[in-house]
Amino acid sequence: MQIIRKRAITDDDFLHVPDGAELPEGGKPIVTLARYAKARDALLARYPALGVRVASDKLPSDIPELGRLALIAIEFTRFTDGRGFSIARQLRDRHGFTGELRAVGWVLRDQLYYMERCGFDAFELQPGKPLASALEAFGEFTATYQAGVDDPRPVYRRR
Repeated sequence: MQIIRKRAITDDDFLHVPDGAELPEGGKPIVTLARYAKARDALLARYPALGVRVASDKLPSDIPELGRLALIAIEFTRFTDGRGFSIARQLRDRHGFTGELRAVGWVLRDQLYYMERCGFDAFELQPGKPLASALEAFGEFTATYQAGVDDPRPVYRRR
């Protein structure tokens, strides 16, 4: 499967593992927050690069030892649910998360630019959505007024 990572189309080197499914012998799994909470120590010891999938109703404080994770995937279950934007901003600004922050689920082309400004650096679009045209979304705006993860200065401080 291909994703957008750091404004480029790349092959996904992580594997989503649903609850109840057997974990792979190696590689880079993405497990649910519930599975991670139950077997955190064993998972972190077994996989040098581990990802956790987080629902949009969870807070960054609900993720134990988030600094040891290589990836946090935030679910967007509906396009009208903006809580994932807030979670991403909190993870980057307040919790200092430096790993990959991935938007998964109902990820729309029109939201990619804003998601990136909130701290996302990887995007997993719905199957069948054209990734090449989605990349164009990052160049549609040339100026911003608000501060973001990409530039914490408001517009009046940028002169």
